[in-house]
Amino acid sequence: VQLVESGGGLVQAGGSLRLSCVVSGLNLDDYAMGWFRQAPGKEREGITCMSIRGFMKYDSDATKDRFAIKSDLARNAIYLQMDNLNPEDTAVYYCAAVHVSTFLTNNYHYRGCPSSAMAIWGQGALVTVSS
Repeated sequence: VQLVESGGGLVQAGGSLRLSCVVSGLNLDDYAMGWFRQAPGKEREGITCMSIRGFMKYDSDATKDRFAIKSDLARNAIYLQMDNLNPEDTAVYYCAAVHVSTFLTNNYHYRGCPSSAMAIWGQGALVTVSS
């Protein structure tokens, strides 16, 4: 099983980036997926999580108006569209997965999608936003 993020980089404040997470070794339809980030000196935080069919979803109040998660079952991938970026968004961004039954049974979408809930992680993609 492998999750591989791409699309990170340097962007000016107000700009946009789209992160990709290509999944191999598991059926995306059986999993809940999420995007997380960790800024220097801070704890890892959940940005958005959802069961792939979108029945259950969590979006962080801090980013829900600017960031959006999407899935592409044909490509076995998820994406994070990030708009109107600001320097506070500078962080390493991770995609992660957990079996959908675990996600729904534990109501993780109501619990802020804790990073401890996720079982499989990508290697991370660095996003740097300059002012």
